[in-house]
Amino acid sequence: MTALAPISTQSQDLPSLIDRAASMLSGAKTAAEVLEAREVAGLAYDVAKRAARLQRAKSAHDDLVAAAHRAQAHALEIEARAKRRLADEYDAAQARGEVMGRSRTCVGDDNAPATAADLGLRRDEIHEARQIRDAEAADPGVVRRALDDRLERGEEPTRAALRKMVVDAAMRGLRPQRSASRRNPLYVPPTPEQAAWRHVTGTFRAFAEWASDENLALARKGMREARDTPFHDLDATAIAEGSAAFTTIKEWFDAR
Repeated sequence: MTALAPISTQSQDLPSLIDRAASMLSGAKTAAEVLEAREVAGLAYDVAKRAARLQRAKSAHDDLVAAAHRAQAHALEIEARAKRRLADEYDAAQARGEVMGRSRTCVGDDNAPATAADLGLRRDEIHEARQIRDAEAADPGVVRRALDDRLERGEEPTRAALRKMVVDAAMRGLRPQRSASRRNPLYVPPTPEQAAWRHVTGTFRAFAEWASDENLALARKGMREARDTPFHDLDATAIAEGSAAFTTIKEWFDAR
């Protein structure tokens, strides 16, 4: 992957970053240029996300937070478009034999095509790019609608939320349509209370599965390294609030 061209101080503001990413993507002719556009869009997303967190920490007016969220959504949309292009470029390169396929074997390093690692890509990045492409094919406009839905509800448009919507859409495209007669007539959607409790238990299970001794040791090291970063105080506040909530839920169990 090519290195990003230096970004001047003047272009660090969100509108300039977003415009630059969109312009780079629309003019991209090669996979390397698509990758560079994706990186700039990702940078714009990170800047917007930090701005939104800072505005919330300052108890800023809702309009300022909403503006930062809109910038996040724009950056995510451009990033998603770049990932779709990347999936097409990568698959086309595989078809031409320029990139190693899963079933391809070569004799000797001189004859071997490039691997994902050679291109500066991880397998999970390629997988995600294909998911976005397939989701848009199955449900055109799903990315923009998912982002707009978050904005309309006053929620932050995040990569995680978009990824979930994209995966759901991609899976719908892979599944054959079922007739209405095969739907479960006994299904009852959860109440708001049940949905809230499932969210709590799902969060606990996911964290418990992740929190191995090795991961916790890495997290502790990362915490020490982050002490001098601009948003360390916000992270500390979020952890304290989450810990208090976990303690409250544990007390519910103990009081049963």
